[in-house]
Amino acid sequence: MISHTEENYLKALFALTSTKGEASVNELSKILDIKMPTVNGMMKRLSEKDFVIYESYKPLKLTEKGRKEASLIIRKHRLTEMYLVEKMGFGWEEVHDIAEQIEHIQSPAFFAKMDEILGFPEVDPHGSPIPDENGKVIVKDFDRLSDCESGDVVKFMAVKPSSEELLKFLNSRELVLGAVITIQSVELFDKSMSVNYAHREMEVLSNMVCEKLLVEHVAK
Repeated sequence: MISHTEENYLKALFALTSTKGEASVNELSKILDIKMPTVNGMMKRLSEKDFVIYESYKPLKLTEKGRKEASLIIRKHRLTEMYLVEKMGFGWEEVHDIAEQIEHIQSPAFFAKMDEILGFPEVDPHGSPIPDENGKVIVKDFDRLSDCESGDVVKFMAVKPSSEELLKFLNSRELVLGAVITIQSVELFDKSMSVNYAHREMEVLSNMVCEKLLVEHVAK
């Protein structure tokens, strides 16, 4: 049986290693806000369980077993977020902390039924991919809105990284996943964008916001 604390470490390490395949103890210490000696102790424990490749003064890596375990924790979290939004009426900005608690339930059947009730969704409410029951994650290659140009027409697909503050901001602008956005202009000075979507015309989005919105191009 894996503990809640061990699951939190694996999930954090999965996020850190998703790009380059490895991470330092210092990086993991910072993201978890836990002192390095404590992190080192946990890495030794997870190494003994064959979840992590751990050697002193070398980068951390997840084993195949560790990556699958972390993916299944993320699956539970994202399925829960989707269920809270789709079936219980929570806002997408409200679900993270609740899912953090529910993801530790050790019952594959519980989450399989949740998946079935939802109709086997591929993404969570924020557009992040939901790993399948074997821990496989299909990641689609989206563009950042900030990399788009005047005249582009795009579809809003995901928020990354998301925060409660950002999601509340998007709520206030009525900008939801699936919205088709037309870029009217890009300000040369600060890269802010004037965009149209739904019934909102000439909405101005800062570059900081645009960097966190993932989109795909659609035919004009």
